[in-house]
Amino acid sequence: MNTQLPERQKKVLGFLEDYIGENGYPPTVREIGDAIGVTSTSLVSYYLKHLEQKGFIDRAEAISRGIRLRAEPEAGGPDYLMGSNEVVSIPFLGYIVASEPLPVEPLSGAETVEINRALFGKDVADLFALQVQGNSMIDALIHDGDTVILRHQERVENGEMAAVWLNSNAETTLKKVYYEGSRVRLQPANPTMGPIFVPADDVQIQGKVVMVIRQLFNTSM
Repeated sequence: MNTQLPERQKKVLGFLEDYIGENGYPPTVREIGDAIGVTSTSLVSYYLKHLEQKGFIDRAEAISRGIRLRAEPEAGGPDYLMGSNEVVSIPFLGYIVASEPLPVEPLSGAETVEINRALFGKDVADLFALQVQGNSMIDALIHDGDTVILRHQERVENGEMAAVWLNSNAETTLKKVYYEGSRVRLQPANPTMGPIFVPADDVQIQGKVVMVIRQLFNTSM
């Protein structure tokens, strides 16, 4: 029973239940740390490891939001609170650069990426996937070759990461978005790269990043 858990682990489990119940998908390790007042991601991972060992959660560590709540932890059963093991196909629409914007065709494609519905609950209709090229977002834990899952939307909040289409030059890029009056700042997450400033009416948001799937190995080797 969760009443027998150490206090910090109870806080983590309670936050997971509340967050997934409200959003329909699990939080990141960093979001968990912020919620319980722990700055060390290693310590948060330690708490999660113990919750996993006790049967309260399952984890896919290669996935940014890869935490799943078990429906009945005492029994250790395979069913999760957020919809068992059902796999859904997310449209894979190609590639997006995380560097200087590059001219490309508008996003389109017919391939798919399969993910567990438990990561997003029922709300998967507006999701799509892109593979990242470049390293301008490495401090946001997005590297060259990773796959990002995005939700179609035309507006994001300041500081949120999005796929951005620049109308005047038919260019696209992956950046954090900041609205600054008549212009938009597209901010990389790499200290060696500077921001890009564009007129606000030149920017079209194509989707907000909601999950990152890490490429663990270099497939070119």
